[in-house]
Amino acid sequence: MKIAISARGPTPYSDIDERFGRAYWFLVYCDEDDSWLPVDNSENRSLANGAGSSTAEMMKELEIDLVLTGETGPKAFRVLSQAGIKICHGVCGLVSDVLDAWKKHELQTAKAANDNGSPNCLMTATRQSGPASGVYNKV
Repeated sequence: MKIAISARGPTPYSDIDERFGRAYWFLVYCDEDDSWLPVDNSENRSLANGAGSSTAEMMKELEIDLVLTGETGPKAFRVLSQAGIKICHGVCGLVSDVLDAWKKHELQTAKAANDNGSPNCLMTATRQSGPASGVYNKV
């Protein structure tokens, strides 16, 4: 399984970047060989429009199975979902801690986007809250 985690830096000890489309980095963890691959997201992050959906397309190209991030807008969520990529929202803390939480089955997959996206987005998103939304907050 390949897991992409939005991050502010290129190592597993980086903080989570809560923004999916505008994340600085993605750390791709492969559980088959316990390896990490840092992926620079600067090209998508700098887009004036469509950062989320472009980043979601990149996840498809990388053959990602699961995304762990803070939030996704409705366009990105739709692209990811249609590709069969599962999403867990509301994660925070260090990348390595979030991966451990997923391994311990402490995260749940999202059923909808948790950010309204850009004002130009034509879809309406519903905001999720509570344990059923896959929220993992380090205390």
